[in-house]
Amino acid sequence: QVQLVESGGGLVQTGGSLRLSCAPSGRSFSRNVMGWFRQAPGKEREFVAATTWDGSITGYGNSVKGRFTISRDNAKNTVYLQMNNLKSEDTAVYYCAAARSATYTYTSNQYAYWGQGTQVTVSS
Repeated sequence: QVQLVESGGGLVQTGGSLRLSCAPSGRSFSRNVMGWFRQAPGKEREFVAATTWDGSITGYGNSVKGRFTISRDNAKNTVYLQMNNLKSEDTAVYYCAAARSATYTYTSNQYAYWGQGTQVTVSS
């Protein structure tokens, strides 16, 4: 069974940092685009960041550009999301996802596998 397991969420104060990790199990996604999405209460799921398998293409949602960094370690089959200068509006459940292919995409319907999500809460 393929699973994506996120970790690293929690409670942090405004201006603080967190690093999320995503470790797939059941198969390798070393050639797939990997991404992070988030969903706040009462809002639609939002694209946060994505990266191609080799990191040659990365992209970010407008609201996180310059503050968040996505990276991956294919040897460890792990994807990371470093989140700096966190704001209250970053509060959400963050989901790791694996795309269907190696072609860069930020569209959620192009992602075939999803984690259960990890809660990030930023307090002021």
